[in-house]
Amino acid sequence: MPQGSWLGPLSFLVLIDDLTAGCPTVKYDDDTTLSETFQPKSYNSSMAVFLDNILAWSLENNMELNTSKTKEMVLGPIARSELAPHLLTTPAGTIERVHSFKLLGVHIESSLCWSTDINSILKIVTQRMYFLKQLKRAGLSSTHLLEYCIAVIRPVLECCVPVWHHALTKEQSKQIEAIQKRAIHIILNFTRGMPYTSMLYAASINILASRRHDIYVKDFSVALLNPLPAFITYVPAPREQSLTARFRSVQKYPRVYARTSRYCSFINYSLNNYQDKITNPI
Repeated sequence: MPQGSWLGPLSFLVLIDDLTAGCPTVKYDDDTTLSETFQPKSYNSSMAVFLDNILAWSLENNMELNTSKTKEMVLGPIARSELAPHLLTTPAGTIERVHSFKLLGVHIESSLCWSTDINSILKIVTQRMYFLKQLKRAGLSSTHLLEYCIAVIRPVLECCVPVWHHALTKEQSKQIEAIQKRAIHIILNFTRGMPYTSMLYAASINILASRRHDIYVKDFSVALLNPLPAFITYVPAPREQSLTARFRSVQKYPRVYARTSRYCSFINYSLNNYQDKITNPI
């Protein structure tokens, strides 16, 4: 089939529709992710068996696993302990175990921190700030420069916000706001020395933290109002209707608590903090 055709991606999706490994599997085009959860104090991994299932399926369907692009990551405290599972091996070689990996545009760390992803975002934005300066020197008006900032720079700062916003540290939030502050300084010279809130008012834009919060709540609301199978898989079972019918403002989904906020997913965080903000019926 010609490369770049409309039927090419659809045909590939049909070919990998029956790809299963015996564990939770997420498929996005030709990118497949296998996951496994360890029970507390029990680190007996079955990932080697799941990998064998993938290899058997690949052989049966005349495909080949690209070992050089296949990575393994162990999340949580077990990654630093001696009880971590053994390295996975294939006939083509050993699967590399990494502490950070870029998955669908987002850098995920084994410690579940977001420093690598935030640093990557800041690096990209810093490069784009150079072009903002060049446009300023070329004589573009402040209106056009502001449009460039909103269309080219701000989307990078808000890339995949629902995934990492809840886990940002105060320092990381300040670093992101500093980029917008620097952009306003370039666009509007008279704002130098002004408080950040006054700078935002002069540029008629909002603080990024507020925008991230609004995006977070909006996306979570849409996900609950129009749930997809991939989303429902990670959401706890809803409360009994007999219970919710007796109260005026009871939450449909139970709250999910963890002993530490580091390992709290954005779905659990949203269930704990944003269910009350959803006014539409579910």
